[in-house]
Amino acid sequence: MKYVVNFIYVLALAAFGPVMLYRSITQGRYKRGFWQRFGNISRRWPEKKCIWLHAVSLGEINAARTIITDLSKKFPGYEITISTTTDTGFDRATELFGQEHTIFFFPFDFSWVMNKAFDSLNPSLCLLMELEVWYNFTHTAWKRNIPVVVLNARLSARSFGRYKKITGLIKPMFEKISLVLAQTEDYARRFIYLGVNSENVLVTGSLKYDTAQVADKIEGSKALAAKLNLNPGPFWVAGGTGPDEERMILEVFRDLRNKGLRDLQLAIVPRKPERFDEVALLIETAGYTCIRYSRYKDIDAKAEPADNAVILGDTMGDLRKFYSIAHIIFVGRTLVPMGGSDMMEAAALGKCTIFGPHAFNFQQTVEALLAGNGALMVQDQAQLADVLAKCLRDDDLRNSIAKNGQNIIKANQGATARTMGALENILASA
Repeated sequence: MKYVVNFIYVLALAAFGPVMLYRSITQGRYKRGFWQRFGNISRRWPEKKCIWLHAVSLGEINAARTIITDLSKKFPGYEITISTTTDTGFDRATELFGQEHTIFFFPFDFSWVMNKAFDSLNPSLCLLMELEVWYNFTHTAWKRNIPVVVLNARLSARSFGRYKKITGLIKPMFEKISLVLAQTEDYARRFIYLGVNSENVLVTGSLKYDTAQVADKIEGSKALAAKLNLNPGPFWVAGGTGPDEERMILEVFRDLRNKGLRDLQLAIVPRKPERFDEVALLIETAGYTCIRYSRYKDIDAKAEPADNAVILGDTMGDLRKFYSIAHIIFVGRTLVPMGGSDMMEAAALGKCTIFGPHAFNFQQTVEALLAGNGALMVQDQAQLADVLAKCLRDDDLRNSIAKNGQNIIKANQGATARTMGALENILASA
């Protein structure tokens, strides 16, 4: 089977190679960690036992924070090595854990590359965040009798539907997973259907509830507000946005101001940094002055106040600060079919949170927030404008939704402790 999988990977690489080359030249992607992707990895403390944790990108790295912290405290005899796939994930992992742990780019899933990576790391335990299950990775660990655990496991209806079409190909991969710690009962059933032994599937809840910072203010938010030189009017933040959403958001913003909300201010924070320039141009093309936060973040000057301005959050790591000073938040990648961005951060900060219908990557959170009246879902651009106007004009409604959302986040916390209990049992026999 591994030869079939390797052949499929070769075909995929041949098809996607030109795209990777184009992105490397135009966007600077895939350049860092080139040799690490071929299994050339050096451990910082090779004399220790090793735990290999893989988190594909920024969101998964953030979700892993509490687990990595607790593992470090309870198992100091282990070196934790953290792999990621994207540049943003690597940067976030380095920011959070680079002083203590080995950070590297996840190797390509060719059998010979994985053998080399496992030889270098010699892990006692492999942890995969959410749904980063790869055939040769899993097979290599299984051959070496190394447990593979999927943490914070989720399997959306869309992904499940795709996997069901190739069950014969992927079932041998899922059968080799030692333990799945699923976010919900639905996710657990899907992993079992795809081949994981039912006795090896537990429901622990979502780790992201534990990493969501329940607070009224974030450190540095006052400084950010001062830099932006905001007026006393309502402040709307659209965070984690995706392609085509910014256009809709700018049209809604214009509509709301034309309908009487003249003092409304808007900040757009795109999900991907490579789109910052694109969104800046979009703002200016729409007829607004674009205030780029990156130009003021590290200097003494403040942004010049402008009635016809839109703020662009074009820095990394500041989204929560933007959320903290917002009156109302729209969570992006949900008006377009991209699966959504994390709405827990907004709700945990006690903000009135709105998102669109395409949030399938956060289905459990969506259901919990909507059931408890802790957020609002809109179906399209027109409804977004209507709901925003209603909430901005009704302080009691906006504050009620915000309070409910924050309480729901608190009520769902505790997945870290349940996850650690399961991992302690595995490590005790490692």
